[in-house]
Amino acid sequence: MADGRQLTIIKVFRKYSHSLGPDALQLLEEILERHDIADNEVEFSIETIAREYNKQDDAAMKVSLDILRRVYDALQDQGNPGEAEELLDPDSHLYFVDAFEMPSWHWSQERGTFEKSSNALTVAGSADSRIAAVRNRLHIIKQSILRNEHFSPSSLPSRDREYLVTLKSTKQLLGRAGERFLLLGMLTHNKEGKLCVEDSDGSVELDLSKMDEPGEGLYTEGCFALVEGEYNDDGILEVVAMGQPPCEDRETARSIYGHIDFLGQGSTSLLEDSQFAHRIREELSDLYFFFLSDVWLDHPQTLVGLQKIFDNCIENSFIPKVIVMCGNFTSKSIMQGGGRDIQRYQENFDSLADLIASYPQITRETHFVFVPGPLDITGNSTLPRRPILSTFTSHLRSKIPKVHFTSNPCRLKFFGQEVVIFREDTMARMLRNTIGIKPNVTGEDLRRYLVQSILDQSHLTPLTTHIQPVLPDFDHALRLYPLPTAVILADKYEKYKLTYSGCHVFNPGGFVGNSFSFSTYCPAERSSEEGVLDIEQED
Repeated sequence: MADGRQLTIIKVFRKYSHSLGPDALQLLEEILERHDIADNEVEFSIETIAREYNKQDDAAMKVSLDILRRVYDALQDQGNPGEAEELLDPDSHLYFVDAFEMPSWHWSQERGTFEKSSNALTVAGSADSRIAAVRNRLHIIKQSILRNEHFSPSSLPSRDREYLVTLKSTKQLLGRAGERFLLLGMLTHNKEGKLCVEDSDGSVELDLSKMDEPGEGLYTEGCFALVEGEYNDDGILEVVAMGQPPCEDRETARSIYGHIDFLGQGSTSLLEDSQFAHRIREELSDLYFFFLSDVWLDHPQTLVGLQKIFDNCIENSFIPKVIVMCGNFTSKSIMQGGGRDIQRYQENFDSLADLIASYPQITRETHFVFVPGPLDITGNSTLPRRPILSTFTSHLRSKIPKVHFTSNPCRLKFFGQEVVIFREDTMARMLRNTIGIKPNVTGEDLRRYLVQSILDQSHLTPLTTHIQPVLPDFDHALRLYPLPTAVILADKYEKYKLTYSGCHVFNPGGFVGNSFSFSTYCPAERSSEEGVLDIEQED
């Protein structure tokens, strides 16, 4: 009969969907004995080994002795004092990830993990890819819910088992009128215009008349919700409670899927992330990223404001590592404009290039990132949007050596941190398509509900495609799983910042107004601050 240590070892590896043979179990017990690991430290030690094993590209579900030894040897090498570490080079760990260059990982129900798509991705997509995009959203949310403490039973006997919540499928409702069920599905309207919840097995009509109010968050058509209610004889679920799915923090998701390179820039382990985080705090505490939104280049005050920012940076010897400028880069749409409007659009970018180039130190050291907005001229109007057409940015490319024209959304990878940048009028679109919300909410509540809903849904646009068109083959580029370190929801809505489930979210607000408003992000602190320059003296 297995002893307590063996049960702990088996439990930890099972968490990562791995099974242990007798030889592997024996090796792990020998490692614990060799290092005199106390009983209360066994789980932590085995967790470290299991995480590193899970990261290996050739790791099989049945634990391999050879791979296990390799992992152990690597951990031993990490623990040995070696030569003095070189100072961190931020540029060698800084990546700008375009949505159209991200690898596509889809959820495999058969394997219970992510699989890399082998199909060529196209802008047109297909009927199958449209269905797969929605199913991926459902399965990713569901697999994290089933790991949640309120849904997942402990491997040890516990009184808490009687309080566990069990998810049901719509097909399990048939012939069971009068019983109460908890469903997870997408909120949609059927052909008759009735509100329904739809999962992979079917759909059921909802009656919200008996529900006092929904849980916190914005419930939109196209979002996934946990719906509890009683199934009646008419085939309708009489809802008594509705809530957002629980959010899984970044560390938990990374501990399971840390071996998967979601961004295509190389994966790191949690141990490496922790080591980098410590060194960033020690060595790069004065490194900052600037974020600006609605940089209207056709507004007379915009270049004045940018000049003020650059002057302050030089005067204070405070050169940002990255300056992200989000659209719109025009205050009015020129999609249907004449030749003169389009020419002026290009000339405004040329003027910006000349302004930046007049600051040699900033030009030399700072990365400039341009993210298109809804009114900017790109190759497509659906999400994700392609970068601003190169026709308009040739002068910027020739003048600025570290310039990046990215998709919308795009991502910034810095050591173990992932920063998502998204320019869309998200608040207005979500509110226009809200099915349910708590009554008497304040502006602060709305900001919190928006952030909570986006992160709980693990997606930047939890809406149906007829409300927000999305290229189905690239829907993964809008996914927020694992949870990023930070999300910039650049929006014409008022600026804000808050942290939810360990993810820092902020809106820098419009750049031009009564003041030049922008935000600074400090990777060492994983937090943002508002940057404001007064313009009262400007004409």
